[in-house]
Amino acid sequence: MGRNKFSQHEIDIIRKLLNRKVAGNRGGQKMVRHTLRTVFNFNISDFNVQGKPFGPLDLDECVRRGRIHILDEATIEAMKLRYAEKKQHEESLKQAEAIANGEIEDWQEVLKQWNEYYEKNPE
Repeated sequence: MGRNKFSQHEIDIIRKLLNRKVAGNRGGQKMVRHTLRTVFNFNISDFNVQGKPFGPLDLDECVRRGRIHILDEATIEAMKLRYAEKKQHEESLKQAEAIANGEIEDWQEVLKQWNEYYEKNPE
């Protein structure tokens, strides 16, 4: 599930991308969908009827019906920051668990050992 809250500027860009998707060939459509997912965390499947194309008019209808909310830029930026912090925290926890389980090496510790070794044993 992606986002359903965007700034007006983001909605304008998403609308342009959807126009390109509708007019593009299969490869172009894939690229647009990828951009929507990765840059805006906008998943067409969250808003369309399965099997039907989703275009700019459908986007406007979602906004009109309240399925997509338009918020001010500052609120959107704060949401993105909180999401990024949460994602970073989750990644740190996963890495710490993997190190604790011996699944991976702590690269910072390995780098420290490497530097200590070469400080003691210059070539």
